[in-house]
Amino acid sequence: MLQALRERAAFLRGFLAHPDQVGSVVPSSRALEQRLVRRAQLARARCVVELGPGTGGTTRAFLEAMPPTSPLLAIELNADFAARLRRDIRDPRLIVVHGSAEHIERYLAEHRLPAPDAVLSGIPFSTMPREVGDRIAAAVARALAPGGRFVAYQVTPRVAERATPYLGPPRRELELINIPPMRVFTWTRAA
Repeated sequence: MLQALRERAAFLRGFLAHPDQVGSVVPSSRALEQRLVRRAQLARARCVVELGPGTGGTTRAFLEAMPPTSPLLAIELNADFAARLRRDIRDPRLIVVHGSAEHIERYLAEHRLPAPDAVLSGIPFSTMPREVGDRIAAAVARALAPGGRFVAYQVTPRVAERATPYLGPPRRELELINIPPMRVFTWTRAA
């Protein structure tokens, strides 16, 4: 319970310090985490990338759902959040990178990881410059394994504007059991 309170406080501090980098004022709900796990089909993923893991609530849920030998590359722009993830989550499958999601391909290569079967993103496409969002969406599309899934959870539909030119139209859902309610977008790269 105390760790959950610390996580919420750290998340709120991160949002207040960098509202353009943090997508919400509170961590994701368990219902949202489980929807993301199902949409990304993490139970059979050989390699997973998380963009914007924040304080690690979703990261823990993803690791719990993934096969025991599959790596999770977590790319976090906020240095404090990246340091917190490294300190608080002791799982040999987790690789934390402090950097921009634009460089997903470089980080995969640096860590000798295969093309991911799933990329999950909570980064706020609605507050970043359009050109940055376009570069991230294009990089995700290039990085995904054939048949791989890109799952993004957002307050606004801006991510769909960025990713659809590269991956086609997404499956759209709404998770109401979350504060705030989240749109969940799922793309599957052509095999």
